[in-house]
Amino acid sequence: MEILKQAEQKTYERTAELIENVGAIIKNVRQNGDEALKELSRKFDGIELDAIRIAPQQIKAAYDMVSPETVEYLKFAAKQIKFYAEKQMGCLKELEISSKVEGVTLGHRLVPVKACGAYVPGGRYPLPSTALMLSIPAKIAGVERIAAASPASKKYGTIHPAVLVAMDIGGVDEIYCVGGAQAVAALTYGTQTIPPVDMIVGPGNRFVTEAKRQVLGEVGIDSLAGPSEVLVIADGSTNPDYTAIDLLAQSEHDPNAKAILITTDRGYAKRVEEKITGFVEELPTGQTAYKSWQDNGTVILAEDETEMIALADEMAPEHLEIHTKDSVKLSKKLRNYGSLFIGEYTPVAFGDYCSGTNHTLPTMRTARYSNGVYVGTFIKTSFYQHITKEGCKNLSAACMHLAETEGLMAHRKSVGIRVKQED
Repeated sequence: MEILKQAEQKTYERTAELIENVGAIIKNVRQNGDEALKELSRKFDGIELDAIRIAPQQIKAAYDMVSPETVEYLKFAAKQIKFYAEKQMGCLKELEISSKVEGVTLGHRLVPVKACGAYVPGGRYPLPSTALMLSIPAKIAGVERIAAASPASKKYGTIHPAVLVAMDIGGVDEIYCVGGAQAVAALTYGTQTIPPVDMIVGPGNRFVTEAKRQVLGEVGIDSLAGPSEVLVIADGSTNPDYTAIDLLAQSEHDPNAKAILITTDRGYAKRVEEKITGFVEELPTGQTAYKSWQDNGTVILAEDETEMIALADEMAPEHLEIHTKDSVKLSKKLRNYGSLFIGEYTPVAFGDYCSGTNHTLPTMRTARYSNGVYVGTFIKTSFYQHITKEGCKNLSAACMHLAETEGLMAHRKSVGIRVKQED
């Protein structure tokens, strides 16, 4: 392995100052409710909120503020996401089986979370696609109440109209104009306007991520998201233009985005870097993306395919693209990734918007043990057992002995009293 380009800076750092500031925001919201949300909106967003909850007439007006094409393609994307989510839901099955011990029935039920909060970031760009990715799987899972929160756009003085339209298409029940750590706090603890939820999903900046970390346990969360990531595995046999633009596309997300190329072909790596420089001049976001690539981009020359696979699995990226001669074959050898994009005609952009898979994915190597948002995110697998009098007798000896071994005599007696074996 040889590093041809090294990332110049660390893209995520959890500082004592960040922890303290987020803790103070959460405390403020818990103590002061809606007033804190309005105060923090003035401070961080420069917006004076008249009302925190978005009214139906505002949603209706939003449709008139976006183009018919935007509405059409949001509906197309929603249809794709719904199709995939429904198929995922079909894979989840309830269970009821008779144990090998007579008189014992075991099973589990699939119970959707009752209320979830969907956080849709604002920031540099509106993200209507994220509104769809969070709300549609929750709706398919059977969540009764979906409460979405997103910060105000300075241009509109409220949530961006494209995001409002997407929330409506996605089936969101309540929409709140509030962002940042304060939105996480409000969804967790509730305010005068916002009832609390059971779970919060959605990406965000480091303040949102830290807030989710601090409220974890009070509510469930999907993950602790870091800067967005892409890793491209390439053997030099595919078009370097495709690899270059995909690395740059990831880099334009934000200044901390990570883009990595692992290749076995030194000449190909050089051509990709040259192509990146060329694309910069063609794109209105080119300079921003290029700065991110310069700061955080990495190029690694691997000895062979085996090393490429090993490096990718160790890095466990959010998005993993395979640009090789036989991408399908290689894909089956990989195991750690948030979402896999197989072949040079499968850019991350399709997964971001409209192929149907979810784009809310694990980052910071958490793909080693976790997955992205899907219908199962919103479903509890709740166990149950039904034991008859005969089953109670059949299990009693083992249970009473193990309880006594652990010194938990009330546990032992709870069985013994039923089978009249208390001594």
